[in-house]
Amino acid sequence: MSTQSTADSDDRTVDHPSRSDGFVRGASELIGGPLGDHAVALDRPAGREGRFWTAARIVLALVCLTLALHWVQKSPCQDGAWQNNAQYTRMCYTDVLALYYAEGLNEGKVPYADHPVEYPVLTGYFMGALGLPVHSLGVDDPGINQGQWFYNLNALVLGALAVATVAVLLNLRRRRPWDAALFALAPALLLTATVNWDLLAVGLAAFGLLAWARRRPATAGVLLGLAGAAKMWPLFLLGPILVLGLRAGRLRAALTATLTGVVALVAVNLPVAIPYRESWGRFFDLNTTRPIDWGTLWYIGRYLDGKISPSAPGDLGPFEWLNAHIPTLNWVSYLLFGLACLGVAGLALFAPRRPRLAQLAFLVVAAFLIFSKVWSQQFVLWLLPLAVLARPRWGAFLAWQFAEVCYFVAFYGELLGAATSRPVFPEGVFVLAASLRLITVVVLCGFVIRDIMRPEQDPVRATYPDDPDGGVLDGSPDAPWLAARRRRSGSGIGVPAGVPA
Repeated sequence: MSTQSTADSDDRTVDHPSRSDGFVRGASELIGGPLGDHAVALDRPAGREGRFWTAARIVLALVCLTLALHWVQKSPCQDGAWQNNAQYTRMCYTDVLALYYAEGLNEGKVPYADHPVEYPVLTGYFMGALGLPVHSLGVDDPGINQGQWFYNLNALVLGALAVATVAVLLNLRRRRPWDAALFALAPALLLTATVNWDLLAVGLAAFGLLAWARRRPATAGVLLGLAGAAKMWPLFLLGPILVLGLRAGRLRAALTATLTGVVALVAVNLPVAIPYRESWGRFFDLNTTRPIDWGTLWYIGRYLDGKISPSAPGDLGPFEWLNAHIPTLNWVSYLLFGLACLGVAGLALFAPRRPRLAQLAFLVVAAFLIFSKVWSQQFVLWLLPLAVLARPRWGAFLAWQFAEVCYFVAFYGELLGAATSRPVFPEGVFVLAASLRLITVVVLCGFVIRDIMRPEQDPVRATYPDDPDGGVLDGSPDAPWLAARRRRSGSGIGVPAGVPA
């Protein structure tokens, strides 16, 4: 048996949050304190379980429960009879049902060919693959509610992708199975799982990270490219792979993943981009022309503009000015995100020890959301699995989730106020909720950066010797060019013997 497999099968390597996580340890006092040395653990290695309900099975059951509760929360909207703004008062609105009609699927229109779609092509393919059969069934049986059938079919497939994502997290964290419970029990998952089709990209990206961790860079690239064809953000994960590959001298594998990702992305887009160019370009047109959206950094700035008296009548504050000059807003947003990415790259190359892939992936996607002019409620799903892999600590994670719940409630109040022209909350309440969401994400980024600069505080590296998601990077020393520079500068001092720099 290999050293790695021996370690994985050693019961002593399994993390117990009631011992290792300060927040969980404190909370465990309510039920008798941390797990004892002689307790019958629920997370024994495979083949040595003392009972059916192992940690992995419990976590999988929990995500199924969360998804079932989400379905119940969305049930008031499933019939599509949204009278008296029920979709807002019940907080059950979902694009999945609304766009079945708005995108012409109820009329049998083929996405892109017969109707432009506002999403990347794989999401459009997904909508058509589920929507057109429902329409055909409705033609044969006019008595069925097509929208409800479409929603429930999507909920089933997207729910399966969420369960698969948890299975991937469990696979990546065999020694830390309870980390996946952060995703499985996340309030944001309960509230936003089927608001849109984001779980399609989340599931594909999770499998892409798993393929990279299993040292299959070409497969990882294909999966990340497909995920990027569903929602753009998974393409950002290729950046950290490239930079870490450069630092570890594993650039060939990183380039393989990147090139296969680009090929997969192009291959999926070409069948639409060539014959239906205008329909295909709808996504890009909307994103380049839309103004500042609710809940973003820029929206908060517009609110502050309104609280500061202009120097002269008709003058616009800086954020209001950007909203009136959208091309400039776009470039400012891109510039700030680009600078953030350069900062992450610098952190990856010059941190005292090579950062883990999940840490950089979380920082890049979080930076995109922080500086984007659009931050829809379901975008929280993008960060959930990355947060679990990057920093599995319950305290800050739950604070962030509390902020997301506050934003969810305030957002529906804003929607209802806009629909009825009668504000539900003062505007300041919504801005406060948006600010709280922004601040907690920034704080999470700060904790991740601290763990990178002080790797002895990284909870994952307290359990694993290096990077369990790193694939070919895992256990690799720094590239010779960087190692030589570190020796000259003396920055390698302080790295424990036998641990990759």
